[in-house]
Amino acid sequence: MTYERIEINPDVMDGKPVVRGTRVPVELVLRKLGAGMSPEAILADHPRLTLDDIHAAQAFAADYLADEDVVYG
Repeated sequence: MTYERIEINPDVMDGKPVVRGTRVPVELVLRKLGAGMSPEAILADHPRLTLDDIHAAQAFAADYLADEDVVYG
């Protein structure tokens, strides 16, 4: 799958997957969701994110865990 909203760049956050155009790691989004934070609360904390970015982070993580072929856009 191609992830247009997720990028991995060794010069950004030590190469961790982040929401494209931000320094917000996918891991941070997932940890906040896992802690029970609502998407709306995450958006309030990170105004550059969109609901689609949160969904993209979840989809990226699910595919990564499923060990599917992941292509970065």
